[in-house]
This record gives sequence, C-alpha cells and structure tokens, in this order.
Amino acid sequence: MKITLKELAELTSSKYFGDENKILSGINILENASEFEISFFANPRYLDNFKKSNAGVICIDKNINIENFSNKNFLLCDDPSLTFQKIAEFFLNKNQKLSYFENISKSAVIHESAKIAKNVSIGPNTTIDGNVAIGENTFILGNVYIGQNVKIGSDCIIYPNTVIREDVIINNRVILQPGCVIGSCGFGYAFENFKYKKLNQIGNVILEDDVEIGANTTIDRARFKSTIIKKGTKIDNLVQIAHNVEIGENTAIAALSGIAGSTKIGNYCVMGGQVGITGHIEIEDKVMLATRSGVSKSLKEGKYRGSPAVLINEYNKQYVFIKNLNKTIEALNKKIEILENKLIEQMT
Repeated sequence: MKITLKELAELTSSKYFGDENKILSGINILENASEFEISFFANPRYLDNFKKSNAGVICIDKNINIENFSNKNFLLCDDPSLTFQKIAEFFLNKNQKLSYFENISKSAVIHESAKIAKNVSIGPNTTIDGNVAIGENTFILGNVYIGQNVKIGSDCIIYPNTVIREDVIINNRVILQPGCVIGSCGFGYAFENFKYKKLNQIGNVILEDDVEIGANTTIDRARFKSTIIKKGTKIDNLVQIAHNVEIGENTAIAALSGIAGSTKIGNYCVMGGQVGITGHIEIEDKVMLATRSGVSKSLKEGKYRGSPAVLINEYNKQYVFIKNLNKTIEALNKKIEILENKLIEQMT
C-alpha cells in the first residue's frame, strides 16, 4: 500500500511541508524509519532522534518552527500522536483477523439456554453458562469463562483467559484485555468470635458502552447493588477496583492503581500509575491525580499530587521547602551559634 504526502495530508486533514509527490509505504519509529516511511515527533526528549531521522515524512506539531529542517517532509498537525494513529490504521491490514478460529469452536462448552446472536465468534475451550446473552459481532477468544445470567452487548472483544462471573452486564463495544476478572467477590468480612466470617457479595458489575479494561485488572461485584464503570472509561493493566465503586464517563486510570470500596469517581478524571484511593469518598469531575498519589478524603476539581494528595501548587511548595530543609537548618544553627557566642561574651 502506497500514498503520497499530499494524499496523506488530505487523509488526516493536516497541512504539509515538502514534496507533495513523496511516496510513502509504511510507518516506523524515528530512529528506524527509512525515506519511504512515516514517523512522528511529539515529545521533546526525542529531539536528537528527530534531528537524525531518515523518515520520509514526520508528523509534528503545527506550531513547531521548521525553517531549520527544510530538507525534511512534514505533516503539520494539532496532535502528532493522534494523526500518526490514523496513518497507522490506514496501513493496517484490513483483512487481519483477531483469530483464525472463526464462528464457534467445537471445543467451546455452551449451555443450551445461552442466546448467541449473529456473527459471534467463540474460541477454543471457552465456557458459557446458562441464561447468558451475547450480542451481534462480539468476538470471544479462547479459555474465557462466562458465568450464568451474564449479558454481553454487540461488537465486544473479550481476550483469552478472561473471567466474567455471574450476573455481570456488559454493554456495547467493550474490550476486555487478557486475564481480566469481572465480578469477583468484594473483600468483605465480619470479625466474629475471633475469626473472619465472609460477607456474601450478591450484587453485580456493569460496564457501559465503549469501556476498555486492561490485562489482569480486577473489578469486584457489589455487595448488594452494582459496581459501575460508565461509558467511555479506559482502565489500564493490573488495576484493582473494589465493590460498590462507581467510575464516571470518559475517565482514564493508569496501571497498578487501586480504588477501595464504595468510592465514587467523577467524569473526565485522570489517574497516573500506582494511585491509591481510600473507600467511601467522592472524587468530583475533572480531577487529575499524579502518579503515586494517595487519596484519603473527597476531592474537588483540580490537579493533585502526593500522599496524602494535595493541590499540585501546594505540593510543589512543600517539595521545595523539604528540599531546602537542610540548608535552612544549617543557617539556623549558625545563627544560634552566633547568639550563643554573644551571650557567653556578655556573661564574661
């Protein structure tokens, strides 16, 4: 598949600089790209790679001054990374399959009461329990377990070794990466007569439209009602979401984060990796939490960092103060020493 620079600009609604007839045939990273490949530059830390790159075309921010790079061809973009993604999808083999195991594998075990819609693929060794309903064009790969009474919508992709326990509701266009566990028991026990007694978790999990869950992430079922992940939210790998949590629309949560029970997260929130949030609090819309933030109380809209998390301007002040604390102590010790010497002189 080949495309010219001019055609590429039309495809991505971008402006171009350079030879409009330059022919491109693929994509690559800056340092490895050939004169017939397209790359992108979106992070200043890769400036050296950008300068040395042999890429035939580079997607860059439209505000970058390119006068010193007149020997290169550019696509001038609002967002180079997103533009490059469109180009990557253009070059992607449209006939590429998620799996060569199409339709329903002979080794899949499906209860007779399950309702499977048109164009559903079910991979080898998958188990589907009673009263399950699966919508059209959903693709389920091998070694998946789907418990009784689960409802799955249309155009979903469920990757291998995923477990979806009983009563879970999954809407349309949901993606579950390998090893997800959706609907596991919440961590609930009562301490009675010097031992722990399990509290049955009889609620469920609801994943709304266009949610994606990363590999080996666990979402616990509610004790009585529902743990809810609302539409458009993206959750990374190895995240723990406890029972009765509600996460709003179009929120993004990075890897190794954990959210304790009955906490509510708003819409359009962003969490860096390894964020920890205690239970029974509320995070309002548009809260941004930096990596390794620890949240112990409810937060209003804003950017936060630290443990306990504080507004980022306050965190920066605290960081500077702590960083300079040794110098401050040394200065105070010198002043005390001077005062002590003066006091000794006066006494003698």
